[in-house]
Amino acid sequence: MDYLEHIRALSEENSARILLIVLDGLGGLPLEGKTELESALKPNLDTLSKDSALGLADPIAPGFTPGSGPAHLSLFGYDPFRYSIGRGILEALGIDLEVGGMDIAVRGNYATLKDGLITDRRAGRISTEENSRITEFLSQRINKIEDTEIILKPGKEHRFVAIFRGSGLYDNLTDADPQKENSEPVLTSALDERSRKACRIINTFIEKAREALYGEPKANYVLLRGFSRYPDIPRMHDIYRLKPACIATYPMYRGLARLVGMSILDTGTTLSDEIDTLRENFSRYDFFFLHIKKTDSYGEDGNFAEKIKVIESFDRNLPDIIKMGFDVIAITGDHSTPALMKSHSWHPNPLLIHSRFEFRDNLPFDEKNCRKGSLGRISSVSILPLLMANSSKLKKYGA
Repeated sequence: MDYLEHIRALSEENSARILLIVLDGLGGLPLEGKTELESALKPNLDTLSKDSALGLADPIAPGFTPGSGPAHLSLFGYDPFRYSIGRGILEALGIDLEVGGMDIAVRGNYATLKDGLITDRRAGRISTEENSRITEFLSQRINKIEDTEIILKPGKEHRFVAIFRGSGLYDNLTDADPQKENSEPVLTSALDERSRKACRIINTFIEKAREALYGEPKANYVLLRGFSRYPDIPRMHDIYRLKPACIATYPMYRGLARLVGMSILDTGTTLSDEIDTLRENFSRYDFFFLHIKKTDSYGEDGNFAEKIKVIESFDRNLPDIIKMGFDVIAITGDHSTPALMKSHSWHPNPLLIHSRFEFRDNLPFDEKNCRKGSLGRISSVSILPLLMANSSKLKKYGA
């Protein structure tokens, strides 16, 4: 019997409600002596923290820099080494695209190509409206290559999703994305013989897109990564006996939540909208995943000051969340995104767990104090079982 089978055997339902708040990319590194969390004015978060248990959580394993997909999968209680899910399928599900069992889905970025180099992997974070215009333009010009149908849908800002639908397509492909700026563009490569057809069609699409977008001031190239087909993964209700719901504004996170069986709740674009959605649905579910994106976005942009402002905005709204009366609240990140590095990093996530059955560490919430906390340094995959235990949803193991 493997780990999830043990969890399945021990899980039981009750009326306790769990809230997992993920401030994406929350962790940071000191800039002029302090991290973003240490620099932020966050009296409400610190008050909750002093009445909670603190610790650090490794999304994958020490030294591994995680993508958002495996990092969130770990938070939902799934071993990210066992369940490897490409970003493309998550983005597609997040914008309600139908994905067939033989389709290849891929996450796309519009990017800026200048003098043969990718100078901006996010095309200046063009507006979602501009994205829609460009995606419609491309869709009219590139909708079939050989016998493969190509379906394009816009996402948020610079992101879009492409579906490649045809016979004999396999997804063992390298990313067509250099992953850093001021680099030459790269095409995808097939990692096995059966993926060669998909490789050929996708690289043809990239070249045709480059030709079609010539003259666009910012979004004149496409980067593709996370080629994936629909995976086989158990649902959260089947394993944890939870009735889970997701509140997130960005498609990728809704897609991952949908994949593990969460109900996706319609919400607006602001944190206040998300909190209203949480309040309106409080009695309908016993597990909520509340996602806040901009901590990560500003970390990737290297914007230390704006990342602080997102933390402070969350702090101002925290009392409205606390007074709803959740039995267990966890606050953490999916991964660290230090503004100092302008990227995801391998550093563990600050973690807070508040329930009447946890220790009170009496410490403010930041990386330094989380290192001192009673939870210690754990794997993120252990967080959900801890939340289950704190809500009396896990029976005793063994005699």
